[in-house]
Amino acid sequence: MITRRQAIGSSLLACASAGIAASPSPAGRLRQSVSRWCYNDIPLDKLCAAAARMGLQGIDLLQPADYETPRKYGLRCTMGYAADNMTIPNGLNRRENHAAIEQAFRTGIPQAAKAGVPNVIAFSGNRRGMSDEEGAANAIAGLNRVKRIAEDNGVTICIELLNSKVDHPDYMADHTDWGVSVAKEVNSPRVKLLYDIYHMQIMEGDLMDTIRKNIRWLGHFHTGGVPGRHNLDATQEVNWRAVASSIADLGFQGYFAHEFVPQGDPLSALQQAVRTCTV
Repeated sequence: MITRRQAIGSSLLACASAGIAASPSPAGRLRQSVSRWCYNDIPLDKLCAAAARMGLQGIDLLQPADYETPRKYGLRCTMGYAADNMTIPNGLNRRENHAAIEQAFRTGIPQAAKAGVPNVIAFSGNRRGMSDEEGAANAIAGLNRVKRIAEDNGVTICIELLNSKVDHPDYMADHTDWGVSVAKEVNSPRVKLLYDIYHMQIMEGDLMDTIRKNIRWLGHFHTGGVPGRHNLDATQEVNWRAVASSIADLGFQGYFAHEFVPQGDPLSALQQAVRTCTV
């Protein structure tokens, strides 16, 4: 399984040079973007240019050094990394991490705000024998330390929900209920969940009803075909157009970011996903 930190393959760069159709897709009701890591072998400027031609709104999961690049193409970074010392296995569920996370956010969140980045990512961390109840209490305490920084800068901290069954064994925020319980207790308009549809389909299913019941606490979405985290096409078990329509019907105003590892021509796969989810 390929991760965000790994290269996707040297063949993508050759595919990128082929370009895409010049006319953008209709805007639709969702603000769609694309995750950078899935196209690591395409230079960021080329990816931004292609995304703009497709009618996308931005690029997801950029480091601060790259925040300004999408702006040259009329886009924005839609989700940034603002605390490199917080990782998927080492996150908010341990109090010994809180001081370092707070220090990182005191620099990283104002930096994101200055660049017009609306969201920064956060992780629960792995269980390592800790109960979910203790981890939730710890995460709440950690988020209470930093929520004012986010509120003062108009940036939303998004805790990502990931599956612990296939990709991230032992990750604590592996069910929507855990994340919602944390967000409710923190009770800040600037602390929400990154609802990754790929991960939650693996862990829970029942996507549309879960999203509908919890939309108040959901600040961002990621896509990815199930199984395999590949193209959003007929080989996948999720009805992407129906899910996208249900989110749009709820009046969701955040970003809906594509985070799948493309098969075949990568930009054609992305454009097809954009069309499928334009509702």
